[in-house]
Amino acid sequence: MTKLSGTKVRATTTILSSAALLALGLALGGCSALFPPSAPPATDSATGEEIDQTDTDVFTLAVGDCLNDTAAEEVTEVPIVDCADEHDFEVYSEFEVAGEEFPGMEAIDAEAEEKCLAEFEPFVGISYDESMLGYTYFSPTEESWTQGDDRLVSCIVGDPNGKTTGSLAGAGI
Repeated sequence: MTKLSGTKVRATTTILSSAALLALGLALGGCSALFPPSAPPATDSATGEEIDQTDTDVFTLAVGDCLNDTAAEEVTEVPIVDCADEHDFEVYSEFEVAGEEFPGMEAIDAEAEEKCLAEFEPFVGISYDESMLGYTYFSPTEESWTQGDDRLVSCIVGDPNGKTTGSLAGAGI
């Protein structure tokens, strides 16, 4: 399986199947990202029923939050949904980038790639190389770093082939 790697803002970098990620338009920001403010209503793919989602400040994401994709390059809000409903991603790890001076996107991306990859197997229960799942992340932009004291990287996991239902913690897929 081919997995895609890319950079987004708050930002996100994408490491999901290239076909799925390209279809999802993974470019997170405002973090640099995939999610525009006020995402359109989400619907269950099987029933067509609308799913409750709440636009939430990207800076308040926490491990265990489930969210849907959007099409924005940079984001400040993301559509959070109940993990029991269909969703695109789940936050599986987070960490803060150290330092006072903005280290540059290349350095942030390298650290995010390393740390998100290291936390993938403990969360999913199988190595990234063996998994059908992919990951990406939200990371600080230079603007969010300097103006908002943003240092948080949020690692998110999803299925590049479509939405998931329930948590991916320990899924082993």
